[in-house]
Amino acid sequence: MDRVPGDLGKDGHLVSDASADDFGSARSAAFGADDLPAMPLSAPARDRGMERELIERARQRLLVPEALLNLAEFDVLYDADDRTLWTFLNPTGRPSFTPAVLSDIESLMDLVGGHFGPERLPLDYLVLGSRAAGVFCFGGDLELFAALIEQRDAERLRLYAYRSVRILHRNLHALDLPMLTIGLVQGQAMGGGFEALLSFDVIIAERGATFGLPEIMFGLFPGMGAHMLLARKLGVAMAERMILSNRTYSAEELHALGLVTQVVEPGEGVEAVRRFIAESRRRLPGMVNAMRASRVVAPVSFADLCKVGDLWVEAALQLSDGDVKLMRRLAAAQSRLYARVA
Repeated sequence: MDRVPGDLGKDGHLVSDASADDFGSARSAAFGADDLPAMPLSAPARDRGMERELIERARQRLLVPEALLNLAEFDVLYDADDRTLWTFLNPTGRPSFTPAVLSDIESLMDLVGGHFGPERLPLDYLVLGSRAAGVFCFGGDLELFAALIEQRDAERLRLYAYRSVRILHRNLHALDLPMLTIGLVQGQAMGGGFEALLSFDVIIAERGATFGLPEIMFGLFPGMGAHMLLARKLGVAMAERMILSNRTYSAEELHALGLVTQVVEPGEGVEAVRRFIAESRRRLPGMVNAMRASRVVAPVSFADLCKVGDLWVEAALQLSDGDVKLMRRLAAAQSRLYARVA
C-alpha cells in the first residue's frame, strides 16, 4: 500500500492523493508554521488558514508510524480529515485468524494505542473490513487446530485461545481510546470472524453477507467470546440457540436482532461507513460514552473469557478422529471457496 494516505474508492481501495514530489514538499513543510517564511501582509487570512491546515495534515501523515502502514496481513489507511483509521484484512493465505494474522492484529493494536488518541494523532473511528473477495473472515485456523489436537498440544491451543480473547477484549474496550469501532462486512463472517465482529460498537453489512458459528458440527463450540458477547447482547437463551443451531444468518436477520447496525446494498459498504461517520460526528461524544456505559452495565472480563477458552481447549482435546477429519474437510472447503472467488 502507498505510504501516503489518500482517498478510499467506492470499493475500498486506496486512491492516492499525493505524488512523491508532493510528499517531499509536505515533509519539508511538516516542521511547523513557524519554520516557514512569513506570508506577505496582503495575503488573505483564509490563505493563511489554508496553509496552516495543509501543514497540519502533512504533520499528521508523517506522525503515522511506518510499521502500521507495512503490516504483512493488513492494508491500513489513516484519513486525517475524518480522523478515521481504515484497516482491511488482506491475508497472504486463506482469510482466517492464523498466527501471522493474530500477530499483525496485536501489532496494529499496540501501534494505534501508542500513537493515536488525545494529545496525539486524533482518532475518532477505527474501521475493520476485508480485501478477501466474498469473505470477511472464516474465523479460527482450523488446520492449525486439527494439527494441535492430533499432537495433544493443550498448551499451544490455550495460547491461541488466550491471544484471541485478549484481542477481542481490547477491541471491546476500543483500545481504551475515546473512539467508535466499526466492522464492515462484505461477505462471509464465520466462526471466529463472527465472534470478532461482536466486539465492535457498530456493524455495517452489505446485503448478501452471511454470519454463522459452525463449530458445533464437528463437536466443538466457539470459544473466543461468542457465548459472553451474544449473551450480553441477546440473553443467554438466544446465545445458546445461535451457538447450537449451526445456522447461517443473513445480514437482515442479524439487523432484526439488533446485532447489525445497518444493512446496505452490495458494493456500497465503504460509502455507507463514510455516511455513518459524517452523520454521527455531532453525536460522537454521546455515542462513545454510551458504549462505555454499556460495558459498565454488562461487563465482560478478560479472566472470564480465558475461563471459556480453557473449556474450549478441554472440549477440543475430547474430539474424535472423525471430528478432526470433519474439521479438516471444512477448512479445505473454505480454501476451495476462497480460491474460486478470489
